[in-house]
Amino acid sequence: MIRVLVVDDQVVVSEGLRVVLNASPTIDVVGIAQNGAEAVELVPKLKPSLVLMDLKMPQMNGIQATQIITERHPDVPVLVLTTYDDDDWVLEAVRAGAKGYLLKDADRQDIVAAIEGTIAGKTHVDTAVAQKLFTFIREGTPATADFVSDLSERELSVLRLLANGLTNAAIAARLHLAEGTVRNHVSSILAKLGVTDRAQATALAWRYGLVTPTD
Repeated sequence: MIRVLVVDDQVVVSEGLRVVLNASPTIDVVGIAQNGAEAVELVPKLKPSLVLMDLKMPQMNGIQATQIITERHPDVPVLVLTTYDDDDWVLEAVRAGAKGYLLKDADRQDIVAAIEGTIAGKTHVDTAVAQKLFTFIREGTPATADFVSDLSERELSVLRLLANGLTNAAIAARLHLAEGTVRNHVSSILAKLGVTDRAQATALAWRYGLVTPTD
């Protein structure tokens, strides 16, 4: 059972999510926080499998809370569910360590699938948000030779698949490698990029134009 902590300052929304998510046989909403500060306090007490995080909230916003939670509890992924798709919100949430970014107009099935997928190690990004990320890539600084040259061709292939949300097992199947070999490549990629997790590596891959949705 996936234990979910819902974080949203709107009671109607959070209680609605509780009902919707508890209807899934794989999910149990173990608590609700009304702001980021409360979420930070509840994570060690409730020990959720995943935090479903809104962004714009009083006292402490979702970006600040995401950063604290991912630093203190790296085994607890944060999945953003918000109405905000502004560029700054999206990029800051990814930089803070969010493992995915969904908008509140997503269907119930999509939210459940995103929660299950995040627990499985996948990265879920709303289509509208993904478009903003790729627009930022096109208009931002292009990838530098130094950035690319640090990675081998095989590592670049693994990074591109990783950034599209594939698990190690799926990457291994796609590239005809042993799963342990993929794990080693991922560890090497994280070390070379100077990041601590797959979400940060994914953000860099998007930022430097190393991945497209068709990889």
